[in-house]
Amino acid sequence: MRVLLIGVGGVGEALAALAKSRPWLEQLTLADYDRARARQVFKKLGSPKRFAVEQIDASDRRALVKLIKKYRADLVMNAVDPSFNEALFDAAFDAGAHYMDMAMTLSQPHPTKPYEKTGVKLGDYQFARGKDWEKKGLLALVGMGVEPGMADVFARYAADYLFDEIDEIGVRDGANLLVRGYAFAPTFSIWTTIEECLNPPVIWERARGWYTTPPFSEPETFDFPGGIGPVECVNVEHEEVLLVPRYVKCNRVTFKYGLGDEFIGVLKTLHRLGLDNKEKIRVKGVAVAPRDVVAACLPNPATLGDKMTGKTCAGTYVTGMKNGKRRAVYLYQIADNKKCMQTIGSQAVVAQTAFNPVIAMELLATGVWQGKGVLGPEAFDPVPFMQRMRAFGFPYKIQERPV
Repeated sequence: MRVLLIGVGGVGEALAALAKSRPWLEQLTLADYDRARARQVFKKLGSPKRFAVEQIDASDRRALVKLIKKYRADLVMNAVDPSFNEALFDAAFDAGAHYMDMAMTLSQPHPTKPYEKTGVKLGDYQFARGKDWEKKGLLALVGMGVEPGMADVFARYAADYLFDEIDEIGVRDGANLLVRGYAFAPTFSIWTTIEECLNPPVIWERARGWYTTPPFSEPETFDFPGGIGPVECVNVEHEEVLLVPRYVKCNRVTFKYGLGDEFIGVLKTLHRLGLDNKEKIRVKGVAVAPRDVVAACLPNPATLGDKMTGKTCAGTYVTGMKNGKRRAVYLYQIADNKKCMQTIGSQAVVAQTAFNPVIAMELLATGVWQGKGVLGPEAFDPVPFMQRMRAFGFPYKIQERPV
């Protein structure tokens, strides 16, 4: 498989590190707006002969098509923030390449009732073009990170093997990570974090379909395994709620994230000040997006690994019936920061995200997973994916929970 990786930030670097020795990988091109960053990662990984380095503007559809054709890429791997998704998605289609991302095209709130009704939903742009991809014989595998991605694979596995009837599928994410030396240092892209946390969260129910609530709604305390313990989780806009109901029969789908009071307070302050705005404004003759300024002022999450301690847990909590009895199960994966730094040189949050698309690439490259059109992770057999998780250094566990 010839892969064009667009975006060589923290997740892109971890993805490249995990993919570089895989026998199915014919070539991996590291492409980033910052060519020096791509060169740095290339050298850090030992300048592999199968790797190439390129500079690219991920918003330039024509330039992307040209680059895809230059390297005869079989797959375009999108590892940039989702504001570039439409250009990358369309460029892959234009060039006749398959496509994969870890976050879907962005949403737009309902114009008059943002906390009740959905407007443009996450992934609507992509799913609207599904028939065109199918006719062309191309696959766009969307939402193939950890959440969405692994969590969706878990949902499909639960439906296939653990339950006869499913009431709720609830993705729950929590951590006890600490970053030394910073008063505030997000461990993932602040741009994406602002987007998903301040947008109206989406919930799906069989009787109502998709609907929204105010940010940080329905707080609950979820007891995470692995020594993390109880963490308060709140509703957050996330792709799983848009993906799971398309493929898995259930009554309700939610996503809740353990943010903590301090983090929520910072996000609310950014919103009050207008610093979450992603549209450019003019400041002393310079056009700049306030959100980009916030991101530039904070440390790069990719550089925080040696200052971090703790673990992060991502998983899918499922309730329902099995053999006539109520059942509750949590399928999860825990990434320990110390271990991630030792094995692949990346901090836990980005490493836990990056291994999933690499497993998916392997399944596609070897023909285990096959498909056409725009599909989510739930569309594929979950067993081959889960069987490979331990070999990649990210084993999963299944925990029975009190009903």
